[in-house]
Amino acid sequence: MLSQVRYEPIYLAIRDLHDTKTYPISQLCEMMGIGRSSYYKWCNRRESDNEKFNRELLPLIRDAYEEKDGILGYRQMTIKLNREHNWSVNYKRIYRLMNILHLKSVCRRKRKNYIPSTPEITAENVLNRDFKSNEFGTKWLTDVTELKYSQSKAYLSAILDLSDKSIVSFVVGHSNNNDLVFQTFDIAHQTYPDASPIFHSDRGYQYTSKIFKKKLDAAGMTQSMSRVSRCIDNGPMESFWGMLKSEMYYLNKFNTYEELEVAIAEYIEYYNNRRYQKRLNCMTPLEYRQYLFSSAA
Repeated sequence: MLSQVRYEPIYLAIRDLHDTKTYPISQLCEMMGIGRSSYYKWCNRRESDNEKFNRELLPLIRDAYEEKDGILGYRQMTIKLNREHNWSVNYKRIYRLMNILHLKSVCRRKRKNYIPSTPEITAENVLNRDFKSNEFGTKWLTDVTELKYSQSKAYLSAILDLSDKSIVSFVVGHSNNNDLVFQTFDIAHQTYPDASPIFHSDRGYQYTSKIFKKKLDAAGMTQSMSRVSRCIDNGPMESFWGMLKSEMYYLNKFNTYEELEVAIAEYIEYYNNRRYQKRLNCMTPLEYRQYLFSSAA
């Protein structure tokens, strides 16, 4: 009995490979060092409720993994399955079953290179790493990141709200210039004209320009800036770039600007509307925003 429990992951893997890939049982048992008689004894035992549930989970895990091209790790996988099937599965079970299926997130991260600039205007770090917010439109973060396609570069500017972690506006451009940042700001302000948040950025030249300061003042927003070489001061924005790049950008090769632009738009739509986050009570950003609104009412 103890040996059956010990080798259950192997037995599950053999059965799964046989059912989905039609590999011969004898070859699978030989490859994994398991006697055929032991495997068939395991198959003919009385299956526990726990084992039945594991068997139900395996194809769902594989389907969810393939649905988003392998970007889901065991934590995201657990949230997705629990949300979409109204379960309360422990992440340790999902981790174990993903190991049986040899599934791991394909995501990887890269570090950002920082280029110093000479500011016209600077602001204090008003935000001061207080990344908590229970009301939409009170704290916004922004930044620009570089993305490559073929032999060229594109730039993505975005604004993130700290209450629901949603992307409230974004613009893709060929140049990292004032127009890119100003357009991003204008879209956010036009979409949410009543918002007057603390507006936090790094000390990039666009954000330290006099023109941008006037735009913030006219909108009634309070400017806040990260300290020099302190990327953690804009941590949630950096975290979003890490997600976008590891879950979409690094997994694809883009030959044209248009391909990259479409992929960015599709990912941000997925992130805002369909990517569950543990820190948002396992809701999507826009779901969580509605939750905040209803809680405040």
